[in-house]
Amino acid sequence: MSASAALMAAAEGGIIGDGRTGANLALGVGVLGLAIGWSALARVGRRTGIAKARTGGMAAIAAGMAGTVLAVLHVATSSGGPGTGNGLVGAIVAIPLGLGAVILGRRALTRYRRPDRPADRTTV
Repeated sequence: MSASAALMAAAEGGIIGDGRTGANLALGVGVLGLAIGWSALARVGRRTGIAKARTGGMAAIAAGMAGTVLAVLHVATSSGGPGTGNGLVGAIVAIPLGLGAVILGRRALTRYRRPDRPADRTTV
């Protein structure tokens, strides 16, 4: 395929273009958030690197929220339905990935706080 033919195919949407780029970005951020959240949750369980677990939990929440927002925006602005090449299915899959990252990050933060300060402890 020559360079001009590749450019024509890209302009017509035959190669990954603007339609799928947003969905792929949302998927990537969601998967990254899941990996960070999983790692933070594992750190809390091992009791090594507790401060890193707190930072990881907060990063997982941030990445998960960013991925979810990107995916929802892509779903809201995409034209056509599934199978049209605009990345709608990828964005729909990215929404639970981002929410899962938020849940893992929140769980890591909850486990991080539990040993040091119980929630039912009152200050006198």
